Amino acid sequence: MDLEARKITFLDKFMNLQNSDIVSQFENLLLKLKRSDSNDKFEPMSKDELNKRIDKSMADSKNGRLTETSVLKAEIKTWS
Repeated sequence: MDLEARKITFLDKFMNLQNSDIVSQFENLLLKLKRSDSNDKFEPMSKDELNKRIDKSMADSKNGRLTETSVLKAEIKTWS
């Protein structure tokens, strides 16, 4: 069975589901897959880039340009 036929078969079965919990599990799975797919585009950085980021972070810290963990966690909770 080719991919298109498998998708159609899956959609037929999915459309007949009557259990909200199962649909929620599929939604969560798709969300998880979408997030992991964006991680596939990760490009390693060079040592020079890493050192530049470290220098910038140290300067930000020294100059008080920081975000408290509790503030960041609260902000993350608002992300959809």
